[in-house]
Amino acid sequence: MPILWPLALRFIKGAIHGAIILPMLLHAAFAVIIVVLDHNIHDLGLPASIIPSLSIVVGLMLVFRNQTSYNRFWDGRNYLTVIITCVRNLTRSFLANSHRSPVADRIETERIIRILIAILYATKNHLRADWGAEIIPGTAINPSTGNATLMPEYSDLLPKGLYGCDDRGLGLVLQLTFFVEQYIKKGFDKGAFHAPQASQMQVQLNTLVDAYGRMETIRLTPIPIAHLIHQKQVLALFGCVLPFALVDKMDYWAIPVVSLVMFTLYGIDGIGSQLEDPFGYDRNDIKMDFIVEDIRSEISVLLEEWKRAGQQGYDMFVGKRPDSGGQVGNLADVNGCP
Repeated sequence: MPILWPLALRFIKGAIHGAIILPMLLHAAFAVIIVVLDHNIHDLGLPASIIPSLSIVVGLMLVFRNQTSYNRFWDGRNYLTVIITCVRNLTRSFLANSHRSPVADRIETERIIRILIAILYATKNHLRADWGAEIIPGTAINPSTGNATLMPEYSDLLPKGLYGCDDRGLGLVLQLTFFVEQYIKKGFDKGAFHAPQASQMQVQLNTLVDAYGRMETIRLTPIPIAHLIHQKQVLALFGCVLPFALVDKMDYWAIPVVSLVMFTLYGIDGIGSQLEDPFGYDRNDIKMDFIVEDIRSEISVLLEEWKRAGQQGYDMFVGKRPDSGGQVGNLADVNGCP
């Protein structure tokens, strides 16, 4: 079991120190220069009364930045939960309503369930700009190198023969929802779903697409550059004025005080910068990989139980519990269907 250090003693994993060490050291070096010049050449001290007025501006800008960034993080997590909930509801409805269906219909149901799982992966990859997973099932294009990258999670989820339209501006998530809607329409036409059921499924699918669009908005709409520029300039200005205001009363102690103050302020700014895009790979981002894998495991259990119950003529979750190692293969393989 790994040792869990107290949060106050963490400086690497999860900490923001690596991103702020350079500006903090630059301000500390500037403070050293000011103190040395003040001692040896000329009095450079300024009235300390200028600090409160600048502090108010800096504080307001940092509060706005952090609050906005955390709202983006929290909204992104909530919209991911909405997508997961819709996938769960659609999975439950599809499996429960196809429990006694003919083999061909059950094969189609299994195919759609796998597409629902693929939607989760496609959402994650789309928000991270990992394009091209649908061009060659099992691969994605690395945005930094342009080379194909192995994506094992796609190997058995995407429909056979699927070609992507990313180069024409159509995301994979929206593309996969067409398969789901067509399945609902076919089920309604066959009488597998009555009108209220089909309507509710359509609502779930529309809600999923709506949440995906909102997550896309968070990803593609950064904080206005004018605000970011002015905030960086105000922070730098405050750090440059601070040693002039402290040197007369604090002498050489002004150097560590300036360093600590700028460490605090740049740390708050760095946290806001990380939370601004919550869908990436940073330690403080949403744990999308873990969440998607967890939901895939959950749905896989439902799918395996559904196949077991259908083959043995039982209701789901009733009867003898199967061994944990005994998984049921694809229905197409079990029944000899293409």
